[in-house]
Amino acid sequence: MASYVVAIDQGTSSTRCIIVNRKGEIVSVAQKEHAQIYPKPGWVEHDPTEIWRNTLEVIAKARIKLGLTTKDVVAVGITNQRETTVVWNKHTGKPYHNALVWQDVRTEDMIAEMAGDSGLDRFRAKTGLPLATYFSGLKIRWLLDNVPGLRQEAEQGNALFGNIDSFLIWNLTGGAKGGQHVTDVTNASRTQLMNLETLAWDEELLAAFNVPATMMPGIRPSSGLFGTITSEVMPGVPITGVLGDQQAALVGQTCFEPGQAKNTYGTGCFLLMNTGTQIRPSTCGLLTTVAYQFGNEAPRYALEGGVAISGALVQWLRDNLGLIKTSADVQTLAAEVPDNGGAYIVPAFSGLYAPYWRADARGVIVGLTRFVTKQHIARAVLEATAFQTYDLLAAMQKDAAVELVSLRVDGGMVVNDLLMQFQADVNNVPVVRPSVTETTAVGAAYAAGLAVGYWASIDDLSANWGIEATFKPAMAAEKRSKLLHQWAKAVQRSLDWAD
Repeated sequence: MASYVVAIDQGTSSTRCIIVNRKGEIVSVAQKEHAQIYPKPGWVEHDPTEIWRNTLEVIAKARIKLGLTTKDVVAVGITNQRETTVVWNKHTGKPYHNALVWQDVRTEDMIAEMAGDSGLDRFRAKTGLPLATYFSGLKIRWLLDNVPGLRQEAEQGNALFGNIDSFLIWNLTGGAKGGQHVTDVTNASRTQLMNLETLAWDEELLAAFNVPATMMPGIRPSSGLFGTITSEVMPGVPITGVLGDQQAALVGQTCFEPGQAKNTYGTGCFLLMNTGTQIRPSTCGLLTTVAYQFGNEAPRYALEGGVAISGALVQWLRDNLGLIKTSADVQTLAAEVPDNGGAYIVPAFSGLYAPYWRADARGVIVGLTRFVTKQHIARAVLEATAFQTYDLLAAMQKDAAVELVSLRVDGGMVVNDLLMQFQADVNNVPVVRPSVTETTAVGAAYAAGLAVGYWASIDDLSANWGIEATFKPAMAAEKRSKLLHQWAKAVQRSLDWAD
């Protein structure tokens, strides 16, 4: 009987279980969405208990589809929405509050206090990150300050913090009965509480954020043993790979050489470039983060740029405006017109992330005339993702002092040929779509499989990577320049809206 690696892909909108064979091919998938909770404008929450239930369900369904027993599974990898913050009781497993999602901006008022006279880059030297609502540190602080009794529980050692990876590992490996409270270096690097050089929780940072060290999970390499599953869904199977979703996509795209980059189009949009063993500070509004660490090898680092809203803008067009019935309809609608008709959308629904870092920005539609139709709006929705990616790529090339020759892409939106061609046109570099576009889950599987010898080396992984399509630039330089100029003006109109 063939053996497989199972990947749990816990994302912003859904949880999936994906089963991967030795060639890196996906042989079974199960998926289930979870509720998006919006208590106030700009606040975004998930129910951690619902996510845990869904995780068990999709694991069971994916296994049943393929008829697998636990003996057929050599290892489990986990990849997860990063920064999304959960605090739960270690005796009962019950969360003290809904998870605060990475998009949530309720900590906005805390930033000025934390920045003080040092500014937003107060902790960048140690963490590679500016002060922003994005990261977990301020979210933990908010929960400790606003959930009655939680700070006391934390100081007494009863409350555990984790991003979604830690919450799932703890539950899968026994929960209150001996569950492992651990995370990996990539997820830890997104809390703003880990020192990038030491790969350990930093006492000065914990004190500054007023977070008790007893809450924090142990930090481990991305590929190695995290614990053994005791849950009945796969008892006895080891969890040997954990990566934050964007780092997992980098691994899934086999970007193992410095200078290689990938862009993932999901709820948000995230561009990462491998910078090797060098920690490269950003001067252009990007983040410095851990890319991955395999076993006892030196950690690899990356420059990252992220935008909060890309695929979520298509969902907004579908769910809030009702202009399309399914997400796939956006390409059909947009293809009915040759351009955006002069309309631009800046989807700063929860501020602008890299390279701007403006929490005061809000979404705008500009350039409207009586000429503009729903078709133009649909095209502007797709183009917004490409323009935001251009901004990231331009900043990244300045920071890394490397000129990209191509861009590897993955995620749900890359099936959209119109978007991929427009991306190549505005970037003026070829866009390469791989044969397997679900690289996030595959990356988690790769990390898990390497740890148990299922794949002997990263050379085996690179051999699995193949190209499905390449989109080459075909836009005149004058037209590209005009579009980018208008986009820059649209971004300026979005700024300084929220008080």
